[in-house]
This record gives sequence, structure tokens and C-alpha cells, in this order.
Amino acid sequence: MTDHPDKSVANGGHPGAIAAIDPDHTAVIAQDGSRLSYRELDTRSLALAQKLHQSGIVRGDAVALLIGNRIDFFVAAWAAQRSGLYFIPIATRLTPTELAYIFDDSGARALILDPALVEPAAAALAATVNAKPLVLTLDPVDGYEAVPQEIDADLPLPEPIEGGDMLYTSGTTGRPKAVRRALEYAALGSDMRRTLRDADLYGMDADTVFLTPAPLYHAAPLRFSLNRHRTGGMVVVMNKFDPEQALALIERERVTHSQWVPTMFARLLELPEDARTRYDLSSHRVAIHAGAPCPPDIKRAMIDWWGPILYEYYSGTEGVGFTHSTSAEWLERPGTVGKAYGSTIHIVGEDGKELPVGETGTVYFEGRAGLVYHNAPEKTREAHHPKGWATFGDIGHVDEDGFLFLSDRRSFTIVSGGVNIYPAEIEAALAVHPAVFDAAAFGVPDPTFGETVQAVVQLHEGEGSEALAREILAFLRERIAAFKLPKFIAFRSDLPRTETGKLQKHKIRDDYADPVNRGFDMRRAGVRT
Repeated sequence: MTDHPDKSVANGGHPGAIAAIDPDHTAVIAQDGSRLSYRELDTRSLALAQKLHQSGIVRGDAVALLIGNRIDFFVAAWAAQRSGLYFIPIATRLTPTELAYIFDDSGARALILDPALVEPAAAALAATVNAKPLVLTLDPVDGYEAVPQEIDADLPLPEPIEGGDMLYTSGTTGRPKAVRRALEYAALGSDMRRTLRDADLYGMDADTVFLTPAPLYHAAPLRFSLNRHRTGGMVVVMNKFDPEQALALIERERVTHSQWVPTMFARLLELPEDARTRYDLSSHRVAIHAGAPCPPDIKRAMIDWWGPILYEYYSGTEGVGFTHSTSAEWLERPGTVGKAYGSTIHIVGEDGKELPVGETGTVYFEGRAGLVYHNAPEKTREAHHPKGWATFGDIGHVDEDGFLFLSDRRSFTIVSGGVNIYPAEIEAALAVHPAVFDAAAFGVPDPTFGETVQAVVQLHEGEGSEALAREILAFLRERIAAFKLPKFIAFRSDLPRTETGKLQKHKIRDDYADPVNRGFDMRRAGVRT
């Protein structure tokens, strides 16, 4: 046990309540060792919340966060969370065109901006149709107003009520859509659902030191981290994942809990033996992973190294359901993503009827209602069963003991290194190249990242070549983020479509499972992707 005062759930459930008990206790630790105390997190987030509300931004409005992995990301997130606002963490690698779409689609009334990202943000704002947000920078920048550091005693404070995140996900119709659940405007500190689950499954409490090596704009690192601040735990943030640095941080900060994606495990296992054994990992009690299927050999190797401290879960940004598996359960049933927690699984066939144990169908969850995709009523309807159940869009089955096994992603979303890549965005960009008649993008197996992007192109005329593949990649680089770029480009004489125009990717995907058949490898061709 530590010697700091008790900061249990009963004592408040938000940074201000923790600060009232132990103001100097560390809330966030950066990779470089800089720290943010609960007093600083409380004061600075409240000062920013005050500024937003004094600027006419009221409860239910949205605030965009374009911020890298730095400790004051949490100042911006808690400013919105503590004052009844939505906050939209945005991927920092998006192009100005992609950012402009999110600014317009979300209706964000304010943008909290990392100074390192001023240039793409400015280009995006210049291209927006409707969005004209208040822009505040985390540090002083010429021509921009900086976020306040202190509360203005002469001005009123916003009402202390719970807000919530608004995260962009799955773009099967060409562009991502935001999950925007209705806010209840409950008293600040009352939203403890995920915090209680973390305590139950992982033993997280006031003594937790949580390492997040992933970008904070993703749902899992974001939500796990913010929930540590409801019970007085500490969050250790890596500005960018590095396998040996992650081990060093576990030793330096005596990390107790962490959250990973399988690609990180693969890179950890690639470290030389002397690096893997150099660090004291004895404090590390729980390693949580999700985001993509974990290759069995990699998971077994991690359990052999770290012990049975790996806990896998299956969920999603939409939050409609949750499954959980311990190391022991997974070793008994390799490949499972666990049993339902706080929800009930229903496997449904194409006719909409529930299937028996062992049969494969769409995975639906019963338990948490209220899923809404912002500005996308059709997508919202498609995610729901007539009985009110909701789905992430995945295919799978449950065994006789209720353990879920996933077999495919209904939407063909590519999961590369735990990051979702949406094929329709890539296909839309390919379609405007003058040489391209038709195009498909999908995931193909990759030993390190789980999946990587394969593009298949049908030309208007002529035959494909490496030179044309290079030209197409350069064309795409101007339109989509680098992590979405195809690693392989193949040319094909025709692409199968139904009479209604739907691309039948399932008919060609298996043709490219073998790397020998994937066409031109952009990495071996010397092209940076």
C-alpha cells in the first residue's frame, strides 16, 4: 500500500475530489519525467472549462482536441468532461482534408490545439464549409489565444456535470462517423460504470500506476486513462511507443497496469535478450490487450515472458458490449476473446434469427442501449437488431461455456497494429486517379501488424506497372494519411460487382492471402509508406 490518503470511489470520482484529498499526488507522468499533480489537473481543467463556457459554449456542445500524447491532453479532456461537453479526440496524423471533414461533421464549437499541429489545423480550418470554432492553443503561439492556466475569480464557473467523449469510427460508407451517445448531465463524479468494471476485472484502484503506450485519441487508452483519475491513480504516457522505453518506464515508475495492442507485443518480443531481461518488471501485475486479434504464438510467448498477467477483452468505440478473458481461460481455449461482462451475447443469422451454440453469425450484444452514430441514421439502424440488440459488425460464435470466438469483420474494416483503417476511404481516393476505372482495398495477413492494406486496381486501359503503382501511391499520399496507404498494389482486369453496384471483395480477397500474389510491394520498391 502507498502512504497517500484514501481516494476511493466514495470520495468523489473526479480530479477535483482527488485534489481536495491529496492535491500534490501525481495524476499524469510523461515519458520525459514531467508530471502533472491532481491540483494542477483540477485547476487548469476548470480554468479551461470556465473559458469555454464564458465564450458561449454550453452543455451539449462539442470541443475538438487535436493534441499529441502530452500530459496536458488531460487538461483539455477533463475541461469538457467536467462541464457537460462532448470532447472529440482527433488522430494527429490526419490530412487537412480529413480534419476539415471532422470539424464540419462534428459541429465542434471549439478546437484545443497542440502547437505542433498548428499548420495542418490551419489548413483544415481554411477548407471547412461550416466550422468556425474558437481556437485555443495549449502553449502560446503567435496569432492564437492560449488556454488559461488559472481560474478567473471574478467569473462564474460552469455547472459541474458529466460530459462525454465523441469518437470517430468505422467508415464503411466512405468516411468515418462519430459515436455520440446522449448525455445525461449527471452530477460530476457519478459516471463510474467503467471505473467499477476496471476495479472488478483488473483490481484498479487508488494505487494503480497505469501505462498507456498508445495514442490518446483512441478509445481504449483514452477511457482507461481518464478513469484512473476518478479514483486517484497515476497515468504514465508515452509520447510514442518504443518497446525498450516501455520496459524502462515500467521499471522507473513501478507500473502496475498497462494496455497494449498485439503489434506492440510483437515488437517487444523482437528485442534482444539482454534488453528484455535488463528491466525490473516485478511491479507489473496486469497487461490488458485488445484492438486486433493476437496471433496465438505471440500471446503464448508473452505469457511465457511476463507470466499469466495478460487479460484480453473485446469491445469497441460504440460501447455496446464487452467480453473478457484471463490468461488461464485463453490458454484453455486459444483464440477466444472471452465471456460477456455486463451484457449478453446473441449470435444472429442472415435471417435475423438467433443461432444455437457453435454456429457462426453476426455478434450482437444486449445490455447497453443508446448507440447513435452522429449524422448517420442509416448506420445507426444497421447496427441494431429489431429486438434492440446492437453490434460492432463482427462475425463469430460462442461455445457451450459462453466464450466468444471471432472469425471475421463484417465490414472488412482493416485492423493494422490495433488501428482501424477504413477501406472505403482508400477506395474513394483511388477512384479519382485518372488511370483508375475501379478499385478495392482490404486487409491481408501481416505477421507483425495482424493486417496490412492491399489495393487492387482495375485500369481504364493498358497494363499495370511498378512505375504506375508508384504514381498511384504518390497520388494517394496527398489525399489520405500515411498509415492508410496501401503496402501492396496489384492490377486486375476486372473487379466483381453485383447488379446493384456493390463490390464483392469476398470473391477476390483470398487471391491475395499469399504475399507472392500481392502485386507490387511498395516497401521493397523503396517507397516510404
